Amino acid sequence: MTVPHRRSLPVATLQACIGQEVGLSDWIAVGQDRIDAFAQITEDDQFIHTDPQAAAATPFGGTIAHGFLTLSLLSAMAYDAVPVPEGAAMGVNYGFDRVRFLSPVRAGARVRGRFVLSALDVTGPEITQRLAVTVEIEGADKPALAADWITRSYLSPGG
Repeated sequence: MTVPHRRSLPVATLQACIGQEVGLSDWIAVGQDRIDAFAQITEDDQFIHTDPQAAAATPFGGTIAHGFLTLSLLSAMAYDAVPVPEGAAMGVNYGFDRVRFLSPVRAGARVRGRFVLSALDVTGPEITQRLAVTVEIEGADKPALAADWITRSYLSPGG
C-alpha cells in the first residue's frame, strides 16, 4: 500500500533534492463559502471573516480568510505537489517550527503552495521531511504565509 494521490521518489533522490524546490501546487480558490464553512466548524466567526458589509469598513476592505484556514490548505497543496519517499505506507503531520501569516487572503482569492525540501532524516522505517513552505496569493507581491513544516512518512514493512 502506498500513500494515495502522490508521486513517490526513492529516498536517495529525495536526499539529492535537499535545498531545492520539490513542489508547486495548483491554485486553490478561497471563496466566501469556504471561509464561512471554516468559521462554522472552528467556531471562529469574527466579522472580518464572515460579514462582508462590516468587513468592508476595515483596512482589509472586505472579508478575509482565517490564517488557520490558509494553513490548513497545506495538506491539500502537499498532496498535489510534494513527493513522498518510495515505499511510504502513510504520512503524518509532525508539526511546525515556525509559521508566519504575512498577508491576508481576501475572499475570492486563489492561493498555492511552494515547497522547498530543507532536510530529510531517515531513521529506520521513519522518514522525517522538513519543508520550507510559502503560500502565494495569485497576483499579490507578498505571500499569505511562510512556514517550516515537518512531516513524517512511515515505510511499509519491507519498503
